[in-house]
Amino acid sequence: MSVLRGKKIVLGISGGIAAYKTAHLVRLFIKAGAEVQVIMTPASKDFITPLTLSTLSKNPVHSSFFNEDDDNAQWNNHVELGLWADLMLIAPATANTLSKMANGNCDNLLIATYLSAKCPVYFAPAMDLDMYKHPSTMASFHALHQFGNVMIPAETGELASGLSGEGRMAEPENIIAFLEADLESKLPLKGKKILVTAGPTYEAIDPVRFIGNHSSGKMGFDIAECAANLGAEVVLISGPSHLNVKNKNINLIRVISAEEMYQASHQYFEGMNVAICAAAVADYKPKIVADQKIKKTEDHFSIELEKTKDILASLGQIKKQQFLIGFALETENEIENAKLKIQKKNLDLIVLNSLQDEGAGFGKPTNKVTFIDRNGTIENMELKSKEAVAADIITKIIQQYHA
Repeated sequence: MSVLRGKKIVLGISGGIAAYKTAHLVRLFIKAGAEVQVIMTPASKDFITPLTLSTLSKNPVHSSFFNEDDDNAQWNNHVELGLWADLMLIAPATANTLSKMANGNCDNLLIATYLSAKCPVYFAPAMDLDMYKHPSTMASFHALHQFGNVMIPAETGELASGLSGEGRMAEPENIIAFLEADLESKLPLKGKKILVTAGPTYEAIDPVRFIGNHSSGKMGFDIAECAANLGAEVVLISGPSHLNVKNKNINLIRVISAEEMYQASHQYFEGMNVAICAAAVADYKPKIVADQKIKKTEDHFSIELEKTKDILASLGQIKKQQFLIGFALETENEIENAKLKIQKKNLDLIVLNSLQDEGAGFGKPTNKVTFIDRNGTIENMELKSKEAVAADIITKIIQQYHA
């Protein structure tokens, strides 16, 4: 999944021949899952039509402060556009537009929006090689760099003049790759490795039957997706679940039993920065597993159970630098039991669920949790979607590394 997915992008197009490439650029943004608003300078409409770009972006194209042909027209709010965007890209960025950006010469909607933008701004220069190397253009590059804007370097190739050299706007695929790489490098969990366990475990009685629980795995899957979207490399160990992952940075390992989850967790734990044990692991398993299906011949039937290995406690015993997070699902004395679990299992943070809270628990899209850290600090959260709870958990991790 692209890091551009869900991003709100303002694409500014200035008047150069490379503007014809922006149709493909918009298509790539949409394919990546971004939402695009296009702003054109008046001159850029000589090279590509607003109709083409509005069709591809599925949004109206803006090119002036208001529609001069409509006496009742509302103005295009450049401040609103600038605040709406998660990032702004100006491509092609001609020498004229670059100079206006550098000097604040605000004579069109594109520059007005640029001056109002609070988001990261990228620009992809496009001009002939002598213009590209001219001292005034170099001064524009320097000024924009000082402003914190990011240049997507021009490429070398055949130019509109017929000459060949530097100044050709980067190809749309290369622009997308540049943006993805730059955004990924700035993600708060970039370089971090996170282990997540999710879902139930099934403990076999015979080849047909098992002991299990109602966990869907959604909480753990949402945590894994959130962490990966913020740059982490994630190993997700899941018990039986119908869920799948979307992000390419998630290594999904499917297991069935508590023993399999134990072995997989210990296999990967040493190389992790963080471990989040969100799985609902069975506390007990049948001591003897029948080789054949057990026939229904008796009115009463007993199964002798034995304890499964405590995955969370075992990780707490061997942890070194890892930030270890556990979950607790309680029905009584919730806070006291959770605090005891922190000490007993050497946790840094526990996420407490109570079945007394409406909307929390297995098989529901929402959850209501309480965070308790190893210092005993208690933070009660409101009922939220599991995606939002996952984001809160990941925020705790980010605070740990960026305090």
